[in-house]
Amino acid sequence: MLGRLPRRVGAVIEPTRPPLVVAHRGASGYRPEHTRAAYELAIALGADAIEPDIVATRDGVLVLRHENEISGTTDVADRPEFAGRRTTKTVDGERLTGWFTEDFTWAELSTLRARERLPAVRQASTRFDDRYPILRLRDLMAILDAAPRPVGMVAEIKHATHFAAQGLPLDELFAAEVAGWSPAAPLVVEAFEQSVLGGIRERGVRARYVFLLEKSGSPADLVARFGAAALSYAGHLTNAGLARLARAVDGISVDTALIARPATRGGPVVVSDLVERAHAAGLSVFTWTLRPENRFLPGALRVGSRAADHGDWMTWFRTLMGTGLDGVFADHPDLALEARAAL
Repeated sequence: MLGRLPRRVGAVIEPTRPPLVVAHRGASGYRPEHTRAAYELAIALGADAIEPDIVATRDGVLVLRHENEISGTTDVADRPEFAGRRTTKTVDGERLTGWFTEDFTWAELSTLRARERLPAVRQASTRFDDRYPILRLRDLMAILDAAPRPVGMVAEIKHATHFAAQGLPLDELFAAEVAGWSPAAPLVVEAFEQSVLGGIRERGVRARYVFLLEKSGSPADLVARFGAAALSYAGHLTNAGLARLARAVDGISVDTALIARPATRGGPVVVSDLVERAHAAGLSVFTWTLRPENRFLPGALRVGSRAADHGDWMTWFRTLMGTGLDGVFADHPDLALEARAAL
């Protein structure tokens, strides 16, 4: 459970227990992500927590989608009544064309059906396309409340600066949604933008706060404020940057490439010192995303030539977990649990 997160002692952190296994958008390796089936299967497979991605509708309803652009995860492109909603926008500096949640009411989005986001890699999951509707945050809260054991939520707030510009302040909307909720396991809130984490904390939401970091680039909220002078993600991961983060958040969550990667193309995997340095600063450390398919594994751990086939995922998962991580995000939570048991 989320109670396994390390407890701070002064400026250091106690030794961690085996890492939390967080079901990334549910059991998204087996069912289309962010569906009831994916969430309930993750619970059945034993995940410690579930991670939803949270975006907003035009009328301020929080819904669970990987991105606010939904053409790759729903049947919206096949719905003639919504053909006129297709548009082009710039979201966090990226120009995108498609259909966006903020252009729909919840009543409209509730008529759509979910689809597998990675059909070329997860063909088996496409059998479940168009079966399940989009869910709201409150629907997942109800699923967790009904679970047969305590299961945590690691809530990711997506594109807060973009939504604020649309008149949809995600910090306010999220705080209002979880007000009065008493989860059976501790709540974790994460985002690629510290400002929204601070806004949620200031609204009295009791949670642990985790800052997400990419391999490159800079946080969207800092870019909006400082432009080219915005501190990069890499700048946050220096020793001085980690010390600053420890004054604002409880942990960080980073791409697996920042934890371990091949020393050379196709060569052996080597681990970085990031986990050790972050722990020394008093921060918990998570990584995303553990996936078993060859497409997502270092070259030396791939088996065969098909991108969709499983490679030597056990070695990869155990290598990452062996760095002392406090939590891992996995599309196949059962495989991550198997790797954790083998440590």
